[in-house]
Amino acid sequence: MKKLVLDLDMGVDDAMALAYALASPEAELIGITTVFGNVSCAQSVANCLAVLELLGHPEVPAVAGADRALAAREPYATMVDVHGANGIGGVELPVPARAGMGAPDAAGGAAVDFLLDAARTWGSDLIYVPTGPLTNLARAIERDAQAMRSIGGIVFMGGALTIPGNVTPGAEANIANDPEAADAVLRSGVPVTMVGLDVTHQTILPFDELARWRALGTPAGAAFADIVGYYFNFYLEHQGYLGGCALHDPLAVAIALDPALAGMLDINLKVDLDGPFRGRTIGDPLRLHDPQKSSRVAVSVDAPRFVERFCERMLRALG
Repeated sequence: MKKLVLDLDMGVDDAMALAYALASPEAELIGITTVFGNVSCAQSVANCLAVLELLGHPEVPAVAGADRALAAREPYATMVDVHGANGIGGVELPVPARAGMGAPDAAGGAAVDFLLDAARTWGSDLIYVPTGPLTNLARAIERDAQAMRSIGGIVFMGGALTIPGNVTPGAEANIANDPEAADAVLRSGVPVTMVGLDVTHQTILPFDELARWRALGTPAGAAFADIVGYYFNFYLEHQGYLGGCALHDPLAVAIALDPALAGMLDINLKVDLDGPFRGRTIGDPLRLHDPQKSSRVAVSVDAPRFVERFCERMLRALG
């Protein structure tokens, strides 16, 4: 059984990714590191703790990480409308009975300490899945690239290679929130897998699935139906043609646990840091002919198999 660490900017799809991970028999979730993005880092910690208790897993630690981008002087505070004012669709969950580990800061100190300790302890048995800005990962590589190179896999949700971005024509939100961190990670030589909009926009949770969650008659089923219901309303308003909501973060967890779900392209990547395409993930022309490829990009996905598995595991987690 693999050991799993999630790095969450705890919004709606992060909550679904967390539930999916907890219901997955292939891995043991040993901790969550947190970051700014969908919400502030402090709000992300609070959301993680509340959702863990809702799902019956208060034993999993939630560790505070970076509260701002590498180049930012002030902590991140702006909320993203798609996830609601508190990041979980405005749903008020019971106040968790415990506190998170550490405090948010510019260096992501507690989260980076936790991640590097896990890397040194578990090595190739550890899988790390960041689903927000890559700030904590960049800090960890900066401190000990060899430790991060030794783990079993780093699979991040972010970027777009073959389709437009979702916050600008070139940039996806997680990368746009800290382009410098993503560029540092992609140029570091540490092997990573990118699960971007290329495939997440192909994996759609249908609108009628929420009725099955409510029918469970559990607090978790009711709460998640409300949380994801807010997300659905955003998709209905802006991308109703999809027939549901995209499963961005859960897909990254699923591919980390079962790489056969996706078809991959090996390529050395960079992030544009200047001009109108700031935040774009694209092939690095200076390393085009380098025989060593440090990045893999998911460019196709077995969407029916993943969505079926996702629905099954969500029922298990919420029941």
